[in-house]
Amino acid sequence: MVKTIVTSELGAAIAESFGVTTINTLTGFKFIAEKMAEFEETGKHTFLFGYEESYGYLAGDFVRDKDAVQIALLTAEMAAFYKNEGKSLLEMLDLLYTQYGQYKEKLISLKFDGMEGQQKISQIMSSLREAAPKEIAGLSVARVEDYQSGIATSANGKEVAIELPRSNVLKFILEDGSWICARPSGTEPKCKFYIGLINQEDAIFDEVEKMIMEIAE
Repeated sequence: MVKTIVTSELGAAIAESFGVTTINTLTGFKFIAEKMAEFEETGKHTFLFGYEESYGYLAGDFVRDKDAVQIALLTAEMAAFYKNEGKSLLEMLDLLYTQYGQYKEKLISLKFDGMEGQQKISQIMSSLREAAPKEIAGLSVARVEDYQSGIATSANGKEVAIELPRSNVLKFILEDGSWICARPSGTEPKCKFYIGLINQEDAIFDEVEKMIMEIAE
């Protein structure tokens, strides 16, 4: 399975339980399509499913972009299957949460117009890079992934290379597997913050948002 680095980890947890490898890419479905082509060339993997945070899904390798038509059909088939079993999709989602944990995500976009806005976005990213938080919302930062330098640094100082193209992205992995990712938008004058929580109360979203607003001041 292939997904982007700002996409929920629930799918990866489910895939792992079935012995399926999950490969991460940078943001954008084009990077998922690149992996599909790579698999065809190398034969090292078989593409099963690709998805990204911004509502893009693909369940076959005969298309090179997100495909709402095939996913709509699969969703309808899934709903019909579970209806025959006397279950709803919501009930099945709750079952997944029970088995794998409750995964929740949120996107916060801060808009900064004009040249000053671009400078502000650069300032925010530089601030996070130069003074990376060691704790977020009461949770210790276990690892900082800097996709611009290509280095992931653990809390103990151990560094490992990130095997992805360079990009102005920072991702903070917390002690419980929750995460926060920051990146400038590639299409709008915005700095985007993606938050992924695992088995945490919604109030954590508010605490993270407060931290983000303080950094952006």
